Order: sequence, then C-alpha cells, then structure tokens
Amino acid sequence: MVAANAQLAVKLAELERRLDSHDEAIVDLFAALKRLLEPAEPKKKREIGFHVRERAARYSTKKRF
Repeated sequence: MVAANAQLAVKLAELERRLDSHDEAIVDLFAALKRLLEPAEPKKKREIGFHVRERAARYSTKKRF
C-alpha cells in the first residue's frame, strides 16, 4: 500500500507539472490574442501626385500692359 501511495504521489506531481506548463501556455496564448485585438495605429496616408520644388526663375520677364 505504501508503494502504491508513492507511485500515486509521483503521478500527481507529474500531472501538476504538466498543468503548470499548460497554464503558462494558455496565459501566453491569451496575451497574444489581446495584442492582436488591439486596434492598430493608423498608417500615414501618402498624398497622390508629386511636389515640385523649384527655385526662382533664372530669367526675368517684363510685364506688358
């Protein structure tokens, strides 16, 4: 009977160790799911077209009236 109790104690310790590792895995899983459910930061929208960067004209024009 003492040997059966020792075996039972060993099996219970092994089962407890397994459950502890599963609990950690479940906590990690829920943390990953929460990160996925958080709204993402909006991306900066790119403008359509282009920007012209011109310096002042090298030539001058005369205005005629």
